Amino acid sequence: MTTFVITVPGTFLKELTGPARAELLRGLRPRDPQRTELGAEEDLDILTVREGGTFSLHLEVEAENAHAAETAAKELAARALADIGFTEEEAPLGPTAVTGIDNDA
Repeated sequence: MTTFVITVPGTFLKELTGPARAELLRGLRPRDPQRTELGAEEDLDILTVREGGTFSLHLEVEAENAHAAETAAKELAARALADIGFTEEEAPLGPTAVTGIDNDA
């Protein structure tokens, strides 16, 4: 297995409140890329929210290949957002991207 850091972009179409943000971060904390060498070097935050509600989630995923990692990351993101009450329409996700690969497993 290889460790990938995957970026999942999206847009919040309803407000992300402080408590919801904290709950989202708690739910995704085990996937924090800061635990990888690349994440620490690049100082990647697990969640970046920009003006206009666009956001990026940076998630650490172990998978056999990049495609499997991207699929798993998008599923994790969708599930975490659903857990805090965001539907797919309220926080649509965009195409994922491999941000980094850590082969030192």
